[in-house]
Amino acid sequence: MSDALPLLSLFASSFLSATILPGNSEVVMVAMLLAKVSQPWWLVVIATMGNSLGGLTNVILGRFFPQRKASRWQERATGWLKRYGAAALLLSWMPVIGDLLCILAGWLRLSWGPVLFFLCLGKALRYVALALVTLQGMTWWH
Repeated sequence: MSDALPLLSLFASSFLSATILPGNSEVVMVAMLLAKVSQPWWLVVIATMGNSLGGLTNVILGRFFPQRKASRWQERATGWLKRYGAAALLLSWMPVIGDLLCILAGWLRLSWGPVLFFLCLGKALRYVALALVTLQGMTWWH
């Protein structure tokens, strides 16, 4: 069970990082990559799953908001979602903007299939890039 604790903490950190709550999944993942806690691909999968589920939580929360005219702070993100559809969720990994995009995707009642695909793809690409940069840095320093 003790071997699972670091992986569970990565999952939890990744989940919280995708919600409006504060989290530092990048710091946790880099630390685990450097400490060689597990295979890099496994860390990417766990972080992606946690972050994707956190993003989906925001989409679900967005569906609870009543449909009414967007305020000024929502207009830009709403414009992206109306223009690019669920593909805008490729940016769901970005701080603050990503949370807003997920909430608005739910608020706009975008179709679940494309939302799941683009949200998970965006989150996965972020962690793959983070792992590659970290691992390249490790080989460069040694």
